[in-house]
Amino acid sequence: MNKPIKVGVAGVGAMGKNHARVLASLEGAELVAIYDLDPVRAAELAATYHTKAVSSLEEFSGLVDAAAVAVPTVAHREVAGFLLERGKHVLVEKPLSESLQEAQELVTLAQAKNLILQVGHIERFNPVMRQLEERIKQPRFIEATRLSPFPNRSMDIGVVLDVMIHDLEIILHLVRSPIVNLDAVGTPVLTRREDIANARIRFENGCVANVTASRISDKKMRKIQVFHGEGYISLDYQEQTGHIYRREGLQIVREDVQVEKDEPLKLELAAFVESARRGLAPVVSGQQGADALQLAIQITEKIASGKFS
Repeated sequence: MNKPIKVGVAGVGAMGKNHARVLASLEGAELVAIYDLDPVRAAELAATYHTKAVSSLEEFSGLVDAAAVAVPTVAHREVAGFLLERGKHVLVEKPLSESLQEAQELVTLAQAKNLILQVGHIERFNPVMRQLEERIKQPRFIEATRLSPFPNRSMDIGVVLDVMIHDLEIILHLVRSPIVNLDAVGTPVLTRREDIANARIRFENGCVANVTASRISDKKMRKIQVFHGEGYISLDYQEQTGHIYRREGLQIVREDVQVEKDEPLKLELAAFVESARRGLAPVVSGQQGADALQLAIQITEKIASGKFS
């Protein structure tokens, strides 16, 4: 086996802690550094995984070949850009940045440096996704619902950039057609930004997607239904289960989807490490992350305007 690639985690809050946990045990990777603005938190996590806590990004970049960036969204451009400038492969948690301009700057920088820039759209690595990719070639209607109790994190962004963006990226990946119409509504409840939102997206090829996201629900739900000419497939990201509904004569019959369950974050980080080691195109590229961000921003702007097109 080739020598493990040296990896680190920048930002070890709620999500970054999980990145460190997975990378510490991932084959092909050696967790060599942890950086966080809170030195106590960095030191505690470094001790847990027998690695080094560093006090600056400069020191961090000198130790790693690749890094997972899980700092707050407002710092994505600064931190990821710093690492890319120094020749490091980077996985950035979603959204890629808080503005499309900053996102495109990161994409351009990675391309100029010939580096891997992967965006943490973790649902693309959910085992149920393979069912959609293999079975749905021309979706006609997509219904995506993502609900959760208030998470007490990601306070710098609204629910669209926080969680709806997962489904937006998946929908763009499945449909692959220009958007011709967009309607959206949303409202703040517990924060200054929208905490519940709905968007209806119509594509040039005729497909329509209806997407709902809430972070003020009393329950968790992460489901998607994709309809095509012969029936539809219904998947539960949370339970990693699903059903296929297909036409037989004048009836619709149901078939269980066989899913080999696994941890999406582990699969995501394993794919990133493999891309960085071998120079392979990432599953979710910086440009795909930027495209999802662009749509998410359009939705937030539509919500802010309070107007329907």
